[in-house]
Amino acid sequence: MENNTLILGGKGKTGRRVADRLQGMPVRIASRSAQIPFDWENPDTWEAAVEGIQQVYITYQPDLAVPGAADSIRAFVDVAVRSGVRRLVLLSGRREEQAQLSEQIVKDSGLEWTIVTSSFFAQNFSEGVMLPAVLGGAIALPAGMVAEPFIDIDDIADIVAEALSTDKHVGKHYEVTGPRLLTFADAAAEIAEVSGREVAYYPMTPDEYRAEMAKYGVPEEETEMLIALFGEILDGRNALVADGVQQALGRPARDFSDYARDAAAAWK
Repeated sequence: MENNTLILGGKGKTGRRVADRLQGMPVRIASRSAQIPFDWENPDTWEAAVEGIQQVYITYQPDLAVPGAADSIRAFVDVAVRSGVRRLVLLSGRREEQAQLSEQIVKDSGLEWTIVTSSFFAQNFSEGVMLPAVLGGAIALPAGMVAEPFIDIDDIADIVAEALSTDKHVGKHYEVTGPRLLTFADAAAEIAEVSGREVAYYPMTPDEYRAEMAKYGVPEEETEMLIALFGEILDGRNALVADGVQQALGRPARDFSDYARDAAAAWK
């Protein structure tokens, strides 16, 4: 069947990696600019995007932790069920109340499902909004000195690609992290070592972060969403390592130092 796998966020960090791993399979990449557009903020685009689709990789923008995300996931799952979708693979965030609601919606859908609950992406330092901060030598966030087991998203992509191309992960819920805890200061030090740059981490209070974002014209709503997100996922609740990569793939998760070495060109 043509385009029987739909990848939501197919141009994003994990989505494009999953698409690369599924070369040879019929895949539809969903985005606002796609030939058949998909927009989380426009439910009228959803039905056409899932037409003829058998399985969907679900990533939600801006984040499953934001208020209202679960309502969108519930509405999308309803469309998927009506359209004959057979399998859902959801990327979620660790110990986020709103994300857990979305996870349960997928589990209760009556469809085949796999859920990958992830820690903070290592690639945020080299591909996301934090890259300019790294290049500028100062990573400043309202994240304190909490440790986080940063995950290399190639591990996520390997699991998701298997979940979409085989039956071995149906009904499985994996909590995936890197193999060790690092503070943002630790991560900055490792990036500095491999890149040859001076990179430091500066913890900020929420008010300091608001003021800094205002300087760059970041909308207040977006700033408040980021502060709430950092406050939820980086309050210490996630300062522990999980073995989901080992469970899913039968191998250890990639270490942050391996990621940093491979990503060094982005910082040079």
